[in-house]
Amino acid sequence: MKLSIIVIGDELLIGQVVDTNSGDIARMIVPAGWSVEKVITIHDDADAIRSAIRSALESSDVVLTTGGLGPTKDDITKATLLDIFGGTLKRDDTVLAHIREVFARRGLHMNALTESQAMVPDSCRVIPNELGTAPVMWFERDGKVLVSMPGVPFETRHAFAVEVLPRLLDRFADRAAIGHRTLVLTGITESDLAERIADWEDGLAEGLHLAYLPQAGYIRLRIDCVAPDEGAVALMLDQCVQWLTDNLSEHVVATADLTPEQIVMERLQRAHLTLATAESCTGGNIAHRLTMLAGVSEVFNGGVVAYSNEVKMQVLGVSAATLEANGAVSEPVAREMAEGARRALGADCAIATSGIAGPGGGTPAKPVGTVCMAFATPRGTTSCTLHLPGNRARVIDRATTEALLRLLDAI
Repeated sequence: MKLSIIVIGDELLIGQVVDTNSGDIARMIVPAGWSVEKVITIHDDADAIRSAIRSALESSDVVLTTGGLGPTKDDITKATLLDIFGGTLKRDDTVLAHIREVFARRGLHMNALTESQAMVPDSCRVIPNELGTAPVMWFERDGKVLVSMPGVPFETRHAFAVEVLPRLLDRFADRAAIGHRTLVLTGITESDLAERIADWEDGLAEGLHLAYLPQAGYIRLRIDCVAPDEGAVALMLDQCVQWLTDNLSEHVVATADLTPEQIVMERLQRAHLTLATAESCTGGNIAHRLTMLAGVSEVFNGGVVAYSNEVKMQVLGVSAATLEANGAVSEPVAREMAEGARRALGADCAIATSGIAGPGGGTPAKPVGTVCMAFATPRGTTSCTLHLPGNRARVIDRATTEALLRLLDAI
């Protein structure tokens, strides 16, 4: 089943707002066995909307639009849809009652423009928008469906997941089963991975497809499968995962689509270990990523942002002699930071980072992007030095990812 998404709004084309709706929709629709054929972003212009919709309806079974449904003059999607699908605008009393209830609940004054959102084409089926005032509109013609949704991301996500997607799946029930599995691999480049599994990939059965999704520091390898039924999908995916893990065991760190921090949390939980962090150049970013995860308190004791040498010495117990002999950005200092964090925070394991994120501060011996990290575990303390490319933000982000992934080896 082919689907097109049309994202409407001048603010998107000038970069004032970033489109997240199309990505949210794709993440929900693809696992259901559908494919997104194209995503188009267009101006708040009647001719542009009309042209994009007609083109999309020619090539897709379903067209979803987001945006252009507000009460102001630049929101013209409703009028354009009336031109395409015919009908007249009529007041929907259910929508009007909902708008009044929303405004009363928020303590807001309701004016004539807001009330006009209850005027909808009689050629569509109105679908509730529980979180907003602009109704979702469902149009059908010649066996094809167009659904117009508001542009506010949290409204779109909720309306699509709760109201629109179930209706689409029911309306187009005759579809193949589809499934996905994702493996996370480290210590191998995308080209090396492709070369290593080339013969196996060439021999994949019909309905199977690989997608290489490289990230900074790791690769997500997604396996897509389309088959007549869910049982066949599960079997084919299990066989693929088994072959890949058997033949790439030294590189596979997860057989689910997990982030590095999720993999670390899962591994610590499985091993009944706790973790602490001691961060200098990453400035608490490792702790931030970990504490974004629900349930991480089970394994994460806490962290210290030891940006100055004084904090390194006074809080983590790094010796002045080690700092003087090696400098703050060095493996000996990182090792003492990790051991100090483990001791101070009562954790089984600890990560430490010290580096030069830039743009200044580098030297010929230690250029910008130099990051030393250490890992203290019940098995001992290990360390390494990395030279990471990019600007300050990229160095910090990449160092965070590398530290999390390298902890997996340490434990």
